[in-house]
Amino acid sequence: MLHMLNDECSGELSYLLADPDAREAVLVDPHGRDVPVWQALLDERQLRLRWVLRTHQHDALLPGEFARIARLGVPVVQGQACVGVQTVADGDLLPFGNEFLRTLRTPGHTADCLSFAWRDRVFCGGLLAVDACPHQPCPADAAALWDSVTQRIFILSDETLLYNGHDPRARAVSTVMEQRRWHPYFSRLTRDEFLARMSALQSAAVDHDATV
Repeated sequence: MLHMLNDECSGELSYLLADPDAREAVLVDPHGRDVPVWQALLDERQLRLRWVLRTHQHDALLPGEFARIARLGVPVVQGQACVGVQTVADGDLLPFGNEFLRTLRTPGHTADCLSFAWRDRVFCGGLLAVDACPHQPCPADAAALWDSVTQRIFILSDETLLYNGHDPRARAVSTVMEQRRWHPYFSRLTRDEFLARMSALQSAAVDHDATV
């Protein structure tokens, strides 16, 4: 079972994955403001939450965000180490019911980004949403982002489904083939061309901040 929650204002997307037979579930990228909604859904469907998985986080910009998520009362998995979280290595398996997710280290959007593979799907957070994150308009590490996308994601089978964590147009799901062919920042660009565009994007963001 898969359930998606989209915030139309920010474009942020969160996901509930569940094994209905074992009645165990996982949340991917939940936001603190939505914890009551997710808890109500879990209670309604009699699901036991096993993990909270965060592809990335902007807790420094969102005071109290981690505390609100921690109220769900289960291990929080993320790439950035801090008190109260469980870090994982590349390739680690996270079981829930008779299912499991596999961890992929995919830095770039932030320094410690993770992606999570489940069946024929990958939940990749802000990896493909290069300029769509409301909290961070530019990648933290453009070179690492290029490598993560081209060497970790685009090598997957064409039909692999990619689930975004950010998209102001609510373009939640695409395929590897589609992104490889049509992504505005990764398709038909060399690594150097991509880095040049990211440098221009960074300069524009700095100029915008200076005028605000």
